[in-house]
Amino acid sequence: MDAPQQNGQDLADSQAASTEARARLMTELNSAIAAAEGWLEHSDGSDGASSESTTRDQLNARLETARADLQQLQQSLKARSRSVARSTDAYIHENPWKAVGIGAAIGLAVGLLITRK
Repeated sequence: MDAPQQNGQDLADSQAASTEARARLMTELNSAIAAAEGWLEHSDGSDGASSESTTRDQLNARLETARADLQQLQQSLKARSRSVARSTDAYIHENPWKAVGIGAAIGLAVGLLITRK
C-alpha cells in the first residue's frame, strides 16, 4: 500500500477510534452524573455510612473510567492530527506547485476580504 492510501487508512482508523472513545466517554459521564444526582437525592442522612461509602466508590469508579476514556480520546485526536499533518506534508512534497497556487489563492482571498469595505 502506498503512502497516501496508508495515511488515509490510518486517518479512518483514528476517526473510528475517536468516535468510539467519545461515545464511551459520554456514556460514562452521563452515568456518573446520574449516580451523583441519585446520591444527592437520597443523602438525607438516614441511609448510613455504608450506603454512602458504596455510592461514593461507585461514583469514583465511573469517574475513573470517564477519565481513562477522555485520555484515550485525547490520544486518538493527537494521532489523527499527526496523520493529517503527515498527509499534508506528503501532498505538498509531491505537488509543490499546487501547494503554492493554493497558498496564493488563499492569500488573495484573505486580502480581498480584509480590504473590502
